[in-house]
Amino acid sequence: MPTILRGDNHFQAVTYTGNGSTQSITGLRFQPDFVWIKGRSGATDHALYDSVRGTTKDLVSNSTAAETTQSTGVTAFNSDGFSIGSLAKINTNAATYVAWCWKGGGTAVTNNSGTISSQVSANASSGFSVVTATANGTAGATVGHGLGVAPDLIIGKNRSNVVNWNIYHSALGATKYLEFTTNAAGTSSAAWNNTAPTSSVVTLGGSAGAINTSGSFVLYCFAAVRGYSVFGSYSGTGNSDGPFIFTNFRPRWIMFKNTTVANDWMMFDTSRNTYNATNLYLQPNQSTAEASGIGDGIDVLSNGFKIRGTNSTVNASGSTMIYAAFAENPFNYSRAR
Repeated sequence: MPTILRGDNHFQAVTYTGNGSTQSITGLRFQPDFVWIKGRSGATDHALYDSVRGTTKDLVSNSTAAETTQSTGVTAFNSDGFSIGSLAKINTNAATYVAWCWKGGGTAVTNNSGTISSQVSANASSGFSVVTATANGTAGATVGHGLGVAPDLIIGKNRSNVVNWNIYHSALGATKYLEFTTNAAGTSSAAWNNTAPTSSVVTLGGSAGAINTSGSFVLYCFAAVRGYSVFGSYSGTGNSDGPFIFTNFRPRWIMFKNTTVANDWMMFDTSRNTYNATNLYLQPNQSTAEASGIGDGIDVLSNGFKIRGTNSTVNASGSTMIYAAFAENPFNYSRAR
């Protein structure tokens, strides 16, 4: 039996329409600790908020910018959603948006498992935590993540400095890193000090321009949970009858990156595409509006997803694609779309 019977108790993708004023986005089955918002109908920056950094604290996945305070951004995390102000990129009148929401562990607690003390909101059941800490610039520094198992995906950003995001994926290993850019996977010790995360800590590099340079940083840590989340890789075929990826659940949200050659990231979800083919995409490294121009996209199935497009972003022949997927329902509890 899967550990989590309802994925929407821990992750949901919701759509809404802006009103140019203030509003509360409701309908979640939980109080979110991480909310990632993107405008669909126009070119807007991404907006990432979490309960550990606090309301109004805004990061942008498609930018190297430091954290900003947006008093009219996300203003509250509520029991069934979140509240927003009039910030244009998340609430322009009549514009359409999507919000991807994860449940953490609520109020952060101090974690002293690493050499750097951290503040952590951890949901060990769903394999997700938000981690904030103060950088010390030391290669090999460690920071506790609170999951009890090694994370498979880490999305990190220095909050104080204009530097790239650093992304760890278990399919690539700790000698490699990705950014929210078109760049292929790079090889460097600067991000993860060539050290895989453990069940208790993430190891960081200390080079200039990385997460642990100076100031403060945030890590979003994700570990695979059977029937709810999976993080893996596949080889592209360049063929419209592309690979089938078994997840053991019907995905609600999938993110891809070609790690071999320069290409954009891709994000799909079934709140925007309610039937196959699933071809409406957004890009975490771009501000562009929602689009559908990657061939036949993908088919979201009761037990995984099937690549139908020949576009190099999801199916370049000979390239290694990494992915992250979160469940709508586990396989035994899913119906075909």
